[in-house]
Amino acid sequence: MTDRSTASLDDQDWAVLAELQNDARISYAELARRVALSPSAVTERVRRLESLGVVTGYHAVVDPARVGRGVQAVVRLKYPGTAHQPLRRLIADRPEILQCDRVTGEECYVIRLATRDMQHLEEVVDALARLGSLTTNVVYSTLLHRRTIGP
Repeated sequence: MTDRSTASLDDQDWAVLAELQNDARISYAELARRVALSPSAVTERVRRLESLGVVTGYHAVVDPARVGRGVQAVVRLKYPGTAHQPLRRLIADRPEILQCDRVTGEECYVIRLATRDMQHLEEVVDALARLGSLTTNVVYSTLLHRRTIGP
């Protein structure tokens, strides 16, 4: 949604969204069965949710440790000034940066990283430190990977 307004969703929309969030690879036929709608009604509903910007994409969830990125960290960056292009370039150039949120408070950004090992983590943190002061926390474990958004 380009205007960032809130879409008006009914109970059937929420049922469709719950199923898609749990399994984005579900067929329209199976989705229709689970939410008690016809396949054509489900297809139309999903397309409408996509056009409204409620559903913004589909992706696979990858376990970082299984692909050689077992060391994860959260970095809080206090970024001086207002020229944020150097950070945007670094984010684009470093695939180890999984997520970056601009936040309120003393730090300006919260950044999630996944690296091969501690040496690799240090290399990425050093690159970020050239942009401002950091606080880095290594992730021991993740209690909640992602939560389904509901009504």
